[in-house]
Amino acid sequence: MKLALLQLNASDAPAENLPVTLALIKDAAAAGAEFILTPEVTNCLSTSRQHQTSVLSTQDDDPSLAAFLLAAAEYKVWLMIGSLALKTNDPDGRFANRCFLINPQGEIAAWYDKIHMFDVDISATESYRESDGYRPGNRAVVADAGFAKIGMTICYDMRFPKLYRDLAHAGAHIITAPAAFSPVTGAAHWESLLRARAIETGCFVIAPAQTGKHESSIRKSRSTYGHSVVISPWGEVILDAGTDAGMVCLEIDLGDVARARQRVPSLTHDRPYTF
Repeated sequence: MKLALLQLNASDAPAENLPVTLALIKDAAAAGAEFILTPEVTNCLSTSRQHQTSVLSTQDDDPSLAAFLLAAAEYKVWLMIGSLALKTNDPDGRFANRCFLINPQGEIAAWYDKIHMFDVDISATESYRESDGYRPGNRAVVADAGFAKIGMTICYDMRFPKLYRDLAHAGAHIITAPAAFSPVTGAAHWESLLRARAIETGCFVIAPAQTGKHESSIRKSRSTYGHSVVISPWGEVILDAGTDAGMVCLEIDLGDVARARQRVPSLTHDRPYTF
């Protein structure tokens, strides 16, 4: 099957990001892609909770989501929106970091809220408190897309291998990991983490990413690592998009999942243990 990964350089203005993403989806469909994937926070990359409150919408009212539903139906493709930042009805006002799998009829086939929050101090000048603005999800998701069962994760989730193994045991052939990764941790850990998750599960791991320096109207701009990748079930990097924004296509053979798991059937070798 033919995949397309969109590597975006989203700003904190959803209305400006939407036409850029839609144009890339159109290009991907014209190139023959059957499954098109976008990165984390496709609609708005911002660290300002106040700004997000002014520009974000709830799921039912979000213009980006509505446009993506129409695009999937128009081009008759499976579309995974890596995540949208959305308002919720939570009393504390926190947002949802929500991934959507959209079918070729323009319907939401599955959705997933990021479980693990990126609360870290990377250096003296770079720190993140994702849980200040986003509420964590509490449900793992494996969606049946017909061509494959897809386990849905987002960014920081990749540091928690139990989630990935549970998704594989639940039937996933592909695990998606859309991201907006820090350049510091990206250079150190991005490829290693994703290759490990693929090897451990015998799944394709597909990780579309944000890239570059992101324009912000409120605070200092943020930068992300790029390097959208596709990892084979054997742990090979079969696509690396580098750091340029744009669209990249790749054909994969889903039969590689069964072949990798036959060679090393570790998913069938779990053993109980005690401490």
